[in-house]
Amino acid sequence: MSTIRLVVALVFLAAGLVIGVLNTQPIVLKLLFTEIPTSSGVAIILSLLFGVLIGGLIVMATMVLPLYARLRKASKAQASAPSTTPTPGTGP
Repeated sequence: MSTIRLVVALVFLAAGLVIGVLNTQPIVLKLLFTEIPTSSGVAIILSLLFGVLIGGLIVMATMVLPLYARLRKASKAQASAPSTTPTPGTGP
């Protein structure tokens, strides 16, 4: 499994390098209070990175945290419920 992850990471690294090398035109990112001069390749890579981070945060807020809360609630309910399984050696 780790070999597959390594291959996928290397493929994405190569794709990022290709994007960076092929897009060297200078651009200016105009933000609310500032301007940032950069190349278009860097801007593309950063926008993809921010998109992945924002998407991950949205998934975490809408799926992972509610499921984790349900799991904690179920664990508390199971811990406070009396055990119905017989202990070994006390059966008929």
